[in-house]
Amino acid sequence: MDNNTQPLNIATESFIELSGRERAQAVLDAGSFRELIGPFDRMTSPHLPLQGIVAQSDDGVIVGRGTIDGEPAVAIALEGAFQGGGIGEVCGAKISGALEQVLRDHEKGIKTRPVLLLETGGVRLQEGNYGLLAIAEIGAAIMALRPYTPVVSVISGMIGCYGGMSICAAGLSSHLIMTRQGRLQLNGSEVIEQEAGIQEMDASDRSRIWSMVGGEQRVAAGFADTLVNDDIHEINEAIHDVFRQGIREVTRTAQVDRYLALLAAVDANTLIVPSSIRESWKSGIVDQENLQSQLGAQQAQANDSVVEAPITRGRTWFEALSGQSASAQQGIASVLCADTELENQQVRYISVVPNPNARFVRARQGEIGLEEGWNIARSIREAIEADKDGEKRAIVAIVDVPSQAYGYREEVLGIHLSCGSAVDAYASARLAGHPVIALIVGNAISGAFLAHGMQANRLLALDDEKVTVQVMSKQSAARITRRSIEQLNEAATKVPGAAYDIRSFAKLGALDQLIEGIEADQPQDKDIERIQQYLIAAIAETRQGPRDLSVRLTSATAATGRASSIKVRQLLAEQWD
Repeated sequence: MDNNTQPLNIATESFIELSGRERAQAVLDAGSFRELIGPFDRMTSPHLPLQGIVAQSDDGVIVGRGTIDGEPAVAIALEGAFQGGGIGEVCGAKISGALEQVLRDHEKGIKTRPVLLLETGGVRLQEGNYGLLAIAEIGAAIMALRPYTPVVSVISGMIGCYGGMSICAAGLSSHLIMTRQGRLQLNGSEVIEQEAGIQEMDASDRSRIWSMVGGEQRVAAGFADTLVNDDIHEINEAIHDVFRQGIREVTRTAQVDRYLALLAAVDANTLIVPSSIRESWKSGIVDQENLQSQLGAQQAQANDSVVEAPITRGRTWFEALSGQSASAQQGIASVLCADTELENQQVRYISVVPNPNARFVRARQGEIGLEEGWNIARSIREAIEADKDGEKRAIVAIVDVPSQAYGYREEVLGIHLSCGSAVDAYASARLAGHPVIALIVGNAISGAFLAHGMQANRLLALDDEKVTVQVMSKQSAARITRRSIEQLNEAATKVPGAAYDIRSFAKLGALDQLIEGIEADQPQDKDIERIQQYLIAAIAETRQGPRDLSVRLTSATAATGRASSIKVRQLLAEQWD
């Protein structure tokens, strides 16, 4: 037994009461736990001390190698006691890097079983875009693994699972296990209260929050798979059952038509009682008579109160590049999709734009809401299906998204799954051989950017002061981190990942091109032609390159901008076997 191998010796049957290290040990076969990149490796966050925050030697993530039912396995546990289980650069790289190692095992014929033990508030706001990139890479690794093995996630309680990790847990994982104490929510209640007001969400009303997003409700509504008690043995048995059952062929996020029909049957103007959606949403059965009545009433209301949509960069660049008017689009008005030819190859452009007449009021300013994520997914999956036997068209995500939608209805009806459907679709297209390019022309904020753009093979952005990338608004970030706006601005001068401007984001090495000298708001022919040339080059490079996101860590800029992400992966490779 080496120094990192420890037997499990605990005096409780409660999973919630265990530390992250104990939880990782508990789900592996007795005596098989071996920790990778442990405390003695001193792989700490380089960004927290710059902000006066004491770093932790494992950065809040435990990666344990061992066995489950005698088969090779890895258990990855987030430690909620450190920074609320937030995802920063180092801990995010430990998660994504470990999943990437599992994928390499399967490619070599070693059937390694991955388990994620999630207690996390989402992206660690002090590290901002480092965490956003890491979550995109975690999602990409899960998607690549799913054809080989079930990827199991467990949410047991105390912290819950929020932010982009809720997309990974419920939207991308093969199977999600929850206790009643666990919570699953894209937007934290405090953030919803900050962004939408206390009438929309009272963050102090704990019983209401649990009734919306607690484990019992999430399983009953079909957003999670298995409800268990807070018991080590029961959770272990549930994990073992998943691997015995094998790979799930159809995931929730692939069931686009089903969830769009369920959403269509919802009256967006009335208060939704969480328990009222349990039976219909889990079964997927829609009352067709009620649906037609509902759609008719909604259409009549829409005709009575039509408000003209504003012109945004997302709409401007969609029309400029596709040559099609936004007003001529089919489907919902907030998701634009069009095919055109670019240098004798077919390209599908997708953009999300404001729709003042949207059914769900929290998604009227260009946010990605309940309907937007699923409609993005539909647009992509149509292309995948149409091209399955021929040349794979390029898919260009035109990115100008202020955020995901913050609202009560959004959380009850699973906005995390809506965003997850878009992530799943973009990643599926990329893995199927479609060149996926993201062109950032405006805002690229939070879960909206994860859903629409972050799974691209290549990221291009306009070098413009109105182009911003970050996790959430400064006001909400200040409230959550209990810092002032001035303190956030000061942190951004020390930590590029905490900044909002596109040039700071470029320092992280993930951008393929930062394009200068473009008239962003009113592009002329020469501007459009220049962008088209950049797209042609990016598409050609993608067709010749890997289908994963590894290119983001191979640039000269990434060598310094994300040095810790690279180092973590090197250490994992050295310690894996």
